[in-house]
Amino acid sequence: MEFGRVAEIELDNIDFSLPAEPSLNKKILSGKKNKNAKVYLGCAKWGRTEWVGKIYPLKTKEKDFLQHYIQHYNSIELNATHYKVYGETGIKKWAEKAKGKDFKFCPKMYQGVTHRGSLKGKDFITNEFFRGIVGFEEHLGPIFVQVSDSFSPNRRKELFDYLASLPKDLQFFLEVRHPGWFAKEDIKKEMFDTLASLNMGAVITDTAGRRDCAHMHLSIPKAFIRYVGNSLHPTDYTRTDAWIERMKYWLNHGLEELYFFMHMHDEATSPELTVYLVDKINRECGLRLIKPEFINSKGKQGGLFD
Repeated sequence: MEFGRVAEIELDNIDFSLPAEPSLNKKILSGKKNKNAKVYLGCAKWGRTEWVGKIYPLKTKEKDFLQHYIQHYNSIELNATHYKVYGETGIKKWAEKAKGKDFKFCPKMYQGVTHRGSLKGKDFITNEFFRGIVGFEEHLGPIFVQVSDSFSPNRRKELFDYLASLPKDLQFFLEVRHPGWFAKEDIKKEMFDTLASLNMGAVITDTAGRRDCAHMHLSIPKAFIRYVGNSLHPTDYTRTDAWIERMKYWLNHGLEELYFFMHMHDEATSPELTVYLVDKINRECGLRLIKPEFINSKGKQGGLFD
């Protein structure tokens, strides 16, 4: 992900601290730990050739990447659906790879709907998008609707009307990027209140150059976090520590579902930071999340340092 990228030399001068817990979150969370809370962790793509020989066996073919990916993660932030409308048959083939596992595909809304012109008059292409992703069946996770960086609050009625038209039996999260959504408290409150009324979540995006997008607001008792690291820069680890503390707080106060997606500007190193995150959150929160297992010097799956 390139959004919010800054030069490496600037990273030590950025305040990466997470905002204080919004007071309105207390109205969303029950205040008591939900023993049945679900936690999902993944990346944006499984088709990373850089992972061959790292977490995918040597000589793995691209067509087999997904079946290996699901051995290391229990979800995927599916950006592929943002660039192409897939038919149900193709989607079912992906879902079949996860058969028998508690694995979630979280598709991103097609760009032809969200990034090309008005959101009005997009009923047909929106329905085609849904016709495909229903093929995930029990493996379908939340769908996230991202509008473009230039989509400002001046178009909020258009956005809210579109969101209200979406199926009520599916879970949605919204990601906005224009600074105007976060600059004024009344605009920000209207957005989160509207999402709450629609039973939709707000994507939290943590990236170096846009700290306003790491807003910490929960409009439903579920969280969808897009974390953007910087190729194992020292700040990646301290930021991860802060996130573990916040996620632990949310889980102890009633969060029902948590989706955390690891991004890097250079995705080659996402597995390493994932291992760091999973080891700590499992220990801190009493979880048993799976984590990447690295290929050792003998060409077999093992630990990161084998």
